[in-house]
Amino acid sequence: MSALITDDIAEFRAALPAMSALAGLDFGDKTIGIAISDRLWSVATPTATIRRKKFGVDAAALLEVLGGREVSGIVLGLPRNMDGSEGPRCQKTRAFARNLGNLTELPITFWDERLSTVSAERAMLEADMSRAKRAEKIDQVAASVILQGALDRMGNL
Repeated sequence: MSALITDDIAEFRAALPAMSALAGLDFGDKTIGIAISDRLWSVATPTATIRRKKFGVDAAALLEVLGGREVSGIVLGLPRNMDGSEGPRCQKTRAFARNLGNLTELPITFWDERLSTVSAERAMLEADMSRAKRAEKIDQVAASVILQGALDRMGNL
């Protein structure tokens, strides 16, 4: 089993069946935030946060969430440096995608996630969310910011 893994959003879109949900992931050192789109690829909704343990456990938990939502593709946030270059966090994210691609046939693409957490934090502050609630939801809201960016781009292809 080996999934399509691409940086090209158009190639990713071409590999997807119509009327299917997509997942957005905010992959971090301690957690994986998950957002799921509607089947029309118009709205990303914060869905879940997985507390990371080790790859096998994390991947099983992630694929269980995605399987229950009939997801057909994964948009993985790529934490580029502010100058656009790729550092160690990007390497970790790409390695996670390669390892995940060995466990699923779901196509995977990357989306530049610079400032996604800042944007998510700002949205939650505007919604007057408590600090505890923000801490609990930040990763999945960041995942929805990542996924929404990719959905908006796909809608313009």
